[in-house]
Amino acid sequence: MAIELLSPLLPQRRRRFPDAAAAAAAPLLLLLAVVTTSCSPVAARSPELVELSLLAGAREKGAGILSATVAVSPPSLFSRQCAWRSWLLTDLYHVVVAVCLDGSPPGYHLQRGSGSGAHNWLVYLQGGGWCNTTESCSERSMTEFGSSKYMEAVEFTGILSNRHQENPDFHNWNIVVIRYCDGASFAGDTEGEDLDGTKLFFRGLRIWEAVIDELMAKGMDTAEQALLTGCSAGSLAALLHCDNFRQRFPQDVPVKCLSDAGFFIDEKDLSGKRSLRSLISGIVHLQNVREALPKGCLANKNPTECFFPAELIKSINTPTFILNSDYDSWQIRNALAPNGSYPGQAWSSCKADIRNCSSTQLDVLHGFKKKLVSELKVAEDKRDWGLFIDSCFTHCQTPFRISWISRISPRLGNKTIAEAVGDWYFCRRKEVKYIDCKYPCNPTCSSRLPTA
Repeated sequence: MAIELLSPLLPQRRRRFPDAAAAAAAPLLLLLAVVTTSCSPVAARSPELVELSLLAGAREKGAGILSATVAVSPPSLFSRQCAWRSWLLTDLYHVVVAVCLDGSPPGYHLQRGSGSGAHNWLVYLQGGGWCNTTESCSERSMTEFGSSKYMEAVEFTGILSNRHQENPDFHNWNIVVIRYCDGASFAGDTEGEDLDGTKLFFRGLRIWEAVIDELMAKGMDTAEQALLTGCSAGSLAALLHCDNFRQRFPQDVPVKCLSDAGFFIDEKDLSGKRSLRSLISGIVHLQNVREALPKGCLANKNPTECFFPAELIKSINTPTFILNSDYDSWQIRNALAPNGSYPGQAWSSCKADIRNCSSTQLDVLHGFKKKLVSELKVAEDKRDWGLFIDSCFTHCQTPFRISWISRISPRLGNKTIAEAVGDWYFCRRKEVKYIDCKYPCNPTCSSRLPTA
């Protein structure tokens, strides 16, 4: 059975994570996730399924030797004559293991380009939550967001579509979706153990490196143009790996990055706590993400601070486009107002639908917008960067036709997101930087847009 690839979508048919309210109530819970269904108008024809490809050799090189390598110390298992075998296994374990949380091989979906796009590549990093405790990562390992055993074929829509009308600038490119199965934005590099002794593998950084290496061997090394993108947790990963992606190509190849709904801000929630910082701190320390963080930032700040986009963008040299909502629905629900009510004000109805917010609540949300825009000043000042910051109550807009390009897509400067991104990537305009006015000023913000 196929599923439509909604980048931050959580499993619907298998064991679920806690809902947003429960997640917020637990200080160290996991999720940055969206549960939604496509609300796209009926298309002329159904999207084609794109099958899953497992990373070649991942199991043989990594997962297949983990138990032998990790369970015992070499001296107790090998004689002097076989000491070289112990070294070899240990070396393989430390160097080439790229596996999902449960030890299964990671996967990706590749749709080949054609015609003028045959040598262009768009790499999309799937989103879908974080896990920051042994318990939450163990639960995640029994879903498609922690194991390739549960992954299925997907449909490509929005920026991933191969239909010209739906995706005019990138439809004929080689388009890759790298599945997300590590729970730390493709950044962790360590291992753990569940309460019952089951091994957990935090290998997101190695998944990134191994899959990109395999794609290079499949023709991406001769790319004439390339774009790295992602949504939500995958969008944060695109920022983390943007410069590394750029470095894999010759300097004369245009390489850029696009971040969709990944600009998470370190803001206090309505109770005065920094619940999102607490969540991020758990991820950073459990999964050891230091190697993926900017060295310049780590020299002056702690790893948790360096995981936030406001710090990441200071060190990115590759041209990048930031697409985000001023009123990001996931952040409002899970970071700003994680609980249903606060002294003197009930928030359940407001955070479910911004149209239900009182004037007092809207003032709070306007403050959130102000903080987000202020942290984007670094990107605004970079000449070759792009911005599309709308005031829609939404989260993730590139993988959905309705928000990417349709009759009711959000518009800024009379441009849809698809048009603005195309103008920026192909330099059709000197500057592509749009920041919306305060809600509810934009009549193109549809209630049918996907939300967290």
